[in-house]
Amino acid sequence: MTGLDTNAIKSDFPGLARVVNGHTITFLDSGASSQTPVQVIQAMDDAYNTHYANVHRGVYTTAQEISDAYENSRQVVANFINARSDKEVIFTRNATESINLVARTWGDTNIGNGDAIVLSQIEHHSNIVPWQQLRTRTNAEIRYIDIDNEARLDLSNIDTLLEGAKLLAITAASNVTGTLVDIKSLVEKAHAAGALVLVDACQYVPHLKLDVQDWNADFVAFSAHKMLGPTGIGVLWGKEELLDAMPPFLGGGSMIADVRLDDFDVAELPGKFEAGTPAFIEAIGTAEAINYLERVGFDAIDSHEKELTAYALEMFNSRFSKTVTLHGPKSVEDRLGVFSFSLTGVHPHDVSQLLDEYGVCVRAGHHCAKPLMRCLKTDDGSGIGATTRASLYLYNTKEDIDNLGDAIEKCLAFFGVS
Repeated sequence: MTGLDTNAIKSDFPGLARVVNGHTITFLDSGASSQTPVQVIQAMDDAYNTHYANVHRGVYTTAQEISDAYENSRQVVANFINARSDKEVIFTRNATESINLVARTWGDTNIGNGDAIVLSQIEHHSNIVPWQQLRTRTNAEIRYIDIDNEARLDLSNIDTLLEGAKLLAITAASNVTGTLVDIKSLVEKAHAAGALVLVDACQYVPHLKLDVQDWNADFVAFSAHKMLGPTGIGVLWGKEELLDAMPPFLGGGSMIADVRLDDFDVAELPGKFEAGTPAFIEAIGTAEAINYLERVGFDAIDSHEKELTAYALEMFNSRFSKTVTLHGPKSVEDRLGVFSFSLTGVHPHDVSQLLDEYGVCVRAGHHCAKPLMRCLKTDDGSGIGATTRASLYLYNTKEDIDNLGDAIEKCLAFFGVS
């Protein structure tokens, strides 16, 4: 194995010690939400216990402390993604809200009748539906990048798709197949065509180091709960000049510089997009999650996960080549450790329920990616409506993958698949 001390890491996650159906759980659902380390829980507890007050409201000591902690968390995020300024970091409820914010503000201002938006077939619903809603409001056109038989983007006609487009909205990594996308190259092509780029980085940020200046995209969205942080908070990063030009998303307290009976003036960034009381305790938890990941180191995380991904691919190929269809890229270099698979003649919900009998936690369903489900096929050419999905993170081990394989074998035997 790699130099990453998984035993020490696992000890930081109380949820991984849970026993279900007589088995210590094998948690393979980090693609939905990762487990949370004690360091994040303690940081949030400390904020509640020792300096809880509303932010940006009071001049007394605890109010100043919590306000400073909140804004320090913003700076931690800015440093983490290499933003030019913490003004470019907007805290939202989640990545879904981040994308909707751009669609409702930049989109409503800049997209008009007949303008084109380019998406791909591997997108999460959160990066499809807001643009379909924008299309309804503006009569815009949506174009889709197709995929090949390994669920990688087919970029053979990308120049045609981008011709005259106003926006490319693209995921950096698929939550279904783990497919990695060459964002930097696509940004260059989109900008050359005159389009802006929004990146859904939810699946990317937990695993690989993000540098927004290196990508040079215009907007990036991600959520804390997939990267060891709390639920209820996400991030929108955008280039300052674009955010400055966009109208506010929500109206109310905090997003104003002045309010009169006849009108109002908006606050400067980032407050302009943070109406109402923000999720300031969750922001503190997000910063501590980032600190945790950076202490472990993204090079170590990437190396560890690549080794696990190669091990899992070999497990599927050697043990289940005739009974299980594994969807997505066959090469470790083209994917993350996300494995969507289909068992011949068995519904994914039944697979997931049976695996739970052995303490193996996997996801089953369409994974908020129904258009992609309609593109995927089993080895015999049959269409699918859902998959079973196992997803890896820094606390997983080869033993976890062995447990998955053993549970799949029991599932095949139970359903009489051979």
